[in-house]
Amino acid sequence: MTTLALIDYGAGNLHSVHNALRKAGADNAVITADADLVAKADRIVLPGVGAFRACRDALVAIPGMVEAMNEAVHRRGVPFLGVCVGMQLLADAGEEFGRHEGLGWVPGTVRLIEPHNPAIKVPHMGWNDVTLRGHPPLLETGEAYFLHSYHFDVAQDDHIAAVTDHGGPLVAAVARDTIIGCQFHPEKSQSYGLSFLSRFLEWRP
Repeated sequence: MTTLALIDYGAGNLHSVHNALRKAGADNAVITADADLVAKADRIVLPGVGAFRACRDALVAIPGMVEAMNEAVHRRGVPFLGVCVGMQLLADAGEEFGRHEGLGWVPGTVRLIEPHNPAIKVPHMGWNDVTLRGHPPLLETGEAYFLHSYHFDVAQDDHIAAVTDHGGPLVAAVARDTIIGCQFHPEKSQSYGLSFLSRFLEWRP
């Protein structure tokens, strides 16, 4: 039986992401903090809500978890999805409450959103357009739900899968090899989010 591992490291949106995955067809989705299960999983989802440092520290605190993720994604080529802060953790570093090391899977830095127009409020919250860059896997043009004060400043343009606009362009999704990450919340994005998750479940990169 195939297994989708939804990593449990205390992320606030864990159960809502799990429910959305089940609605999208993932009967095999297992919430787990077991590094051995993650290392052997057929798909992995890393959720995330909150501050970069807190999420990073919680993930690293699980014995063997980062090593298990590397084993699955980089050695076995398992499809991986990072959601919101789960996407941001793919970066080299995050600058929320100081500078903190990320996973380094997608080069770049997570920085505070600084709109060109000071009248535009931060956090970026609510529904906004998702506009594709190039021909990324899984994504479609549409509207999704965002909630974040920090954004992923991606170092290489070819890793930017989609953008949105909030006082200037912000990365809405990244993609590299078997890795995809979305800044928007698919679990809150109704039919757009469920369609995205369904495509992830069928993805054969």
